[in-house]
Amino acid sequence: MDSYSQIVSSVAAELLPKVASVRAGRGSGSAVVFTRDGFLLTNAHVVGSARSGTVAYADGSSGPFTVIGRDPLSDLAVIRSGVPAPEPAELGQADELVVGQLVVAVGNPLGLTGSVTAGVVSGLGRSLPARSGSAVRLIEDVIQTDAALNPGNSGGALADSRARVVGVNTAVAGVGVGLAVPVNATTRAIVAALIRDGRVRRAFLGLVTSPAPLPEALRRRTGQDGALRVVEVIAGSPAGRAGLRAGDLVLSAGRNPVGDAQSLQRLMFADAIGRPLPITVYRNGALVDVIAEPVELSGPEA
Repeated sequence: MDSYSQIVSSVAAELLPKVASVRAGRGSGSAVVFTRDGFLLTNAHVVGSARSGTVAYADGSSGPFTVIGRDPLSDLAVIRSGVPAPEPAELGQADELVVGQLVVAVGNPLGLTGSVTAGVVSGLGRSLPARSGSAVRLIEDVIQTDAALNPGNSGGALADSRARVVGVNTAVAGVGVGLAVPVNATTRAIVAALIRDGRVRRAFLGLVTSPAPLPEALRRRTGQDGALRVVEVIAGSPAGRAGLRAGDLVLSAGRNPVGDAQSLQRLMFADAIGRPLPITVYRNGALVDVIAEPVELSGPEA
């Protein structure tokens, strides 16, 4: 057997028992066992609004599961198996991926339990819009892969060559294009919140931004390559009250450099609600410091 086949088959052997088929209401998909006491990670859109469902494993065992928490704005959900679960999969670190790296997708597409496809990381740093009620958020650093994904793969594992789960398959974007929510520090914080509280409390700042490169002089001055250009400031929002304006370049928030949308979004969790947040922007050739106080993002499943 060639080395490529050996890698794919070994990843399949490791993960197939640990990726379950799930059905909740009219929805179905996959889920990955990630703790020894039966917690599984899947997509929020797989469980929808259901509170329970059925789970089936590769060894033929099946039974009920309970939805512990869901977060539509990251398209992640945690469920708990009501029957003994297999040993958990190892969660990896998506931030270490490189374009061209081998990845293996394990899931249950089209009702076919235990399917495996392989491909490469086709792109990194993609964005995927997610909506909950009136709230819209970009899932940042989404992984693009050419590993074949089909309906039912959602919630399944995207793994590296060592069978570490680096992504949760979430969408089929087109022929030969699949997307996965990355497993990284932000994901782990979301999962911990779902287990603890059943939801993710988020802070609201009121900025609409887009990544922007910095002028060369400002790069040398700050040591940063990029920042966030403020496209819109929501009227009456914490950002508006703090004096931020459209056109500002956000360089730092909470005294941490801001180079992309995730840099700011990872600060917008429960700890930031009601606490002063220092923000430095570049405006009309000068650095401007403001203090904003994020409020809690409200709305269904916010």
